[in-house]
Amino acid sequence: MVEIEIENRSGGSVEEEAATSLVRSVLEAEGVESGELGLSFVGPEEIRALKREHLEIDEITDVLSFPIDGLSELPEGLPRQLGDVVLCPQVVGSDWRGPLVHGLLHLLGHEHGSEMEELESRYAKG
Repeated sequence: MVEIEIENRSGGSVEEEAATSLVRSVLEAEGVESGELGLSFVGPEEIRALKREHLEIDEITDVLSFPIDGLSELPEGLPRQLGDVVLCPQVVGSDWRGPLVHGLLHLLGHEHGSEMEELESRYAKG
């Protein structure tokens, strides 16, 4: 089972149960059976600061991913640390599913391109 730690620092309400359900369905479809993942909802200034610090781009964005293990082979008994997805509800609004899926796919090692776009479209519509 995948353990999902959710934190809402955005100052607004978020659909935590729906987001958790979407995370689980994407990970299941991608063959991830166990591991740990962080999902944070943050405000525009925090996501801007994160993007500036980690990508050296000073702008607000919808989602950032911070992968750790991805789908790499792990030693026996070592729990899989998928990483963290950081989403800004003030940027994505009610269209949060696509950006969340986008962030999850990056955690799993997918890169931008037609394959990733197809997966985003399929998973976000659920």
